[in-house]
Amino acid sequence: MSRIGKQIVNIPDKVELKLNGMTLSAKGPKGNLERTFSDKLNINIENKEVKVEPKNAQDQESRALWGLTRSLIFNMVHGVSEGFTKDLEFNGVGYRASVSGKTLNLNLGYSHPIEYALPDGIEAKVNKNTISISGASKELVGLVAAQVRSKRPPEPYKGKGIKYATERIIRKAGKTGAKK
Repeated sequence: MSRIGKQIVNIPDKVELKLNGMTLSAKGPKGNLERTFSDKLNINIENKEVKVEPKNAQDQESRALWGLTRSLIFNMVHGVSEGFTKDLEFNGVGYRASVSGKTLNLNLGYSHPIEYALPDGIEAKVNKNTISISGASKELVGLVAAQVRSKRPPEPYKGKGIKYATERIIRKAGKTGAKK
């Protein structure tokens, strides 16, 4: 039995869920999300609650999808009601970032500036040396944050580069030179 799958997802007042076949659409103040789930599960929406149950509890695949589906539905509900945010920090001499429209402009020590086009549903804000990426889809927010981080990953000697705000860079000692 899935401990996560058995939990009930509560729907806030400002969120509207619709189930059409196995496609669930969520609508809320932060945006709209839609996702299609496996037909090996039953999804029931009643009294501002969502329950997920496997059709065949003996089937390995439906048991594996049970907790995953419940977590995805919870993330959809949380995303359209409150949203998700990832913070990135950048360190380095001359490193700058700015947002213009739907483009994130990065100057990261290369010979050219990097222009990253933000996908629909994602917003970015820059405050000094912090980039805050937010949106309704947890999956898309994490993907954009990982792609921005990959433009200049942190290096272990001086700590220069882009890192997650919660990430801890393990520093290495540099060369000490010849000893006499």
